[in-house]
Amino acid sequence: MSGFVHTVGGQTWRFDSLKSLLAKASPARSGDYLAGVAAASDAERAAAQMALADVPLKQFLTEVVIPYEADEVTRLIIDSHDAEAFAVVSHLTVGGLRDWLLGDDADEHSLRALAPGLTPEMAAAVSKIMRIQDLVLVAQKIRVVTRFRNTVGLRGRMSTRLQPNHPTDDPAGIAASTLDGLLYGNGDAMIGINPATDSLSAITELLKMLDGVINHYQIPTQACVLTHVTSSIAAIERGVPLDLVFQSIAGTQAANESFGISLQLLQEGYEAGLSLKRGTVGNNLMYFETGQGSALSANAHHGVDQQTCEARAYGVARHFKPFLVNTVVGFIGPEYLYNGKQIIRAGLEDHFCGKLLGVPMGCDICYTNHAEADQDDMDMLLTLLGVAGINFIMGIPGSDDIMLNYQTTSFHDALYARKTLGLKPAPEYEEWLARMGILHQRDGELRLGNGLPPAFRQALAQLT
Repeated sequence: MSGFVHTVGGQTWRFDSLKSLLAKASPARSGDYLAGVAAASDAERAAAQMALADVPLKQFLTEVVIPYEADEVTRLIIDSHDAEAFAVVSHLTVGGLRDWLLGDDADEHSLRALAPGLTPEMAAAVSKIMRIQDLVLVAQKIRVVTRFRNTVGLRGRMSTRLQPNHPTDDPAGIAASTLDGLLYGNGDAMIGINPATDSLSAITELLKMLDGVINHYQIPTQACVLTHVTSSIAAIERGVPLDLVFQSIAGTQAANESFGISLQLLQEGYEAGLSLKRGTVGNNLMYFETGQGSALSANAHHGVDQQTCEARAYGVARHFKPFLVNTVVGFIGPEYLYNGKQIIRAGLEDHFCGKLLGVPMGCDICYTNHAEADQDDMDMLLTLLGVAGINFIMGIPGSDDIMLNYQTTSFHDALYARKTLGLKPAPEYEEWLARMGILHQRDGELRLGNGLPPAFRQALAQLT
């Protein structure tokens, strides 16, 4: 086991392992204090960050944070590492990588080529020594484009997941929220429901309902019911119209086991989804959700800080060529991200690390009601992520999820970000919105149409 020493101001700091160094260098957050791995003071944190900056990137290939033989995620990371892609930065330290990422040589093309050569731990390490503006600047250079029934992730575009949750899965309530979201131009990333029940019959009915809506209005988008991957496989075997295969994932084998999954099970879900051949412009069909603190909440973090664990989850995700990956950043609660400052930092770290690793990152910009955060904090994170080139955000009526009981972003928030930053929906979806009369071009920008599109009048009459 290697050790790291850094002397500053006449005081010498010692860190006994790369795992410890990563944890001590991480910006302060409540989850790491809860786990007992955080720096004891700002001085120790600064010393750890300076020591981390001097660590050669090659060391991450020989010193793993969780033993290779004990964790299948570690094995996936090491066994899938692309040495040829890594060669361009293999001579650098963590600090040297930061400098290179901020320079002009690191452009969209070179960063795409580099992604397979970086391990999640390298991405986590460099993020820990970056300022907010660094995380934004580098992330906006990167575009991770995915395709299923439309194209998400292109420069100048920002998509949304229309999330029409209902506490009893009432079809009329879900339909009303869906209609509302469509009228505000939401839903190009997908129309995705968190079901109130995990029964296969209920999931089947929801999938059939969403498929009916998409087909009736010829919407170039995809549907998802966020159920366990085993339920998705069972639904596929029954011939249910399922587009995206969902699963929550984490960055350690033990945490994934607490979700009832393994890499082999995810592979089975991926192959089952492919067997349906429902994509029209591409075959990216996995939808993963993650969040800092999930491994710690399952007591499955192995003493690794929560942000490094989160980056390892992206190592899992990219193996399955996902359509969307969503960090539900403030959902787990203040035990892991205490306040708005910590949530904002974590959301930008997650987005940066995911895109650096070649993952199509979105963010559920959210908080629970017992966190020291409010919508002003979410507005700041939304704006920063919009500048940073986020692939997608959430769209929920009034920003208040009445089923999951947390605060997130609304249909109006997506309009704000698109209008302020000059962003558009996915191109296929933009064409549909114009054809339906929902959005139209005026003075060079997209604007909401006037009145209810004729195609939706009958649907609204049925709901009312």
